[in-house]
Amino acid sequence: MDTRYETIVVGCGGLGSAALYWLSKELGPAVLGLEQFRLGHERGASQDHSRIIRLAQHQPEYAALAPDAYEAWETLEEESGVRVLFKTGGLVIETPDERDPEKVGTRNVEGYVAAFEEHGFDYEMLDPASLMRRWPQFRLEGSERAIFQKDTGIVDARKANAAHVALARSRGATVLDGTPVRAVRPSGSGVEVLTDGRTYLADRVVVASDAWTNEVLKETGTRIPMTVTQEQVTYYATPNLKEFSPERFPVFMWHGRDNFYGFPVYGEVATKLGQHMGGHEVTARTRTFEPDPVRIERYRDFLGRHVPGFLGPELYTKTCLYTIPPDQHFVLDTLPEYPQISVAVGAGHAYKFAGLIGRILSGLALDGESDFPIGAFRLDRPAVSDAAFQKTFHA
Repeated sequence: MDTRYETIVVGCGGLGSAALYWLSKELGPAVLGLEQFRLGHERGASQDHSRIIRLAQHQPEYAALAPDAYEAWETLEEESGVRVLFKTGGLVIETPDERDPEKVGTRNVEGYVAAFEEHGFDYEMLDPASLMRRWPQFRLEGSERAIFQKDTGIVDARKANAAHVALARSRGATVLDGTPVRAVRPSGSGVEVLTDGRTYLADRVVVASDAWTNEVLKETGTRIPMTVTQEQVTYYATPNLKEFSPERFPVFMWHGRDNFYGFPVYGEVATKLGQHMGGHEVTARTRTFEPDPVRIERYRDFLGRHVPGFLGPELYTKTCLYTIPPDQHFVLDTLPEYPQISVAVGAGHAYKFAGLIGRILSGLALDGESDFPIGAFRLDRPAVSDAAFQKTFHA
């Protein structure tokens, strides 16, 4: 087997597999992907059937990227023939009386409306009565505010990752799973990539290893401040399958005392609910796969109050990891001292952008820059470079 490549991608989850795909368009067999576990494993952040994709972004840095994220998924679909993007429409529902105004920031109805208006995205404002007439599955109490956006939907993470890897291989790229990277070591203008079996040489390396990022980068002198949390989602074997089919029930996000997100029946014959943030702090080594029973009960309480037909016997609950810089923003950059090494951290909310992030990482690796607006995600921003920066997580 060759040990020298033009570019090596470390980590073949959502971001890494997309980077492999875009790099293989330019480099063909000169690309190597290394994954420490099996492809499609459940130890990181990119497993499972469904992720939300939406134009509904309350922060301008992400709203500016959202249309290009859709285009990246459509490019993958066109080339692969595999459908990965399903538009269901999406609701953002806010209960202002349950929220701490000091912690909300722009993550409220006004923040979403401002982004929609700035970028010219279609949207509808809905009061509780009109929302329940349209989707009688919901039980609202009168104080809620809601926005509907028709382009919101589901990206099938499992299929998308597999399609990215398959197409990269079709262009000659090599992808090895069960191959942990112990370190990336700058060597002149290139990089040595150390594994248990051999050392690979590359002109450029893309590190997309999420919770393992600092372990991989340890010999570069770069350490990114990050919090790793263990989050979870639950699938319910609802008896109301038709009522919660993707044609009749939208993806939704609920901003209240806790922030929930829910999916219609997709991937499993079951509905799916998760909570954004709030999981226990762990590391990639200390995480467990045991669901938190407190959160399981919290989910049931919320659904029983607001979407009772969504419930059914618990099919299963599964865990995943969020890897979050102190300002809860992505990292997408080259290392300042070693520009031949690029790094991506998804901050627990990257999958909707994964196809586009792969394209961005390809540009960073090949050209040292990107045509997309990623200035907010640089490594030299205060949240990453200033040890005194205080975490500003929104729950």
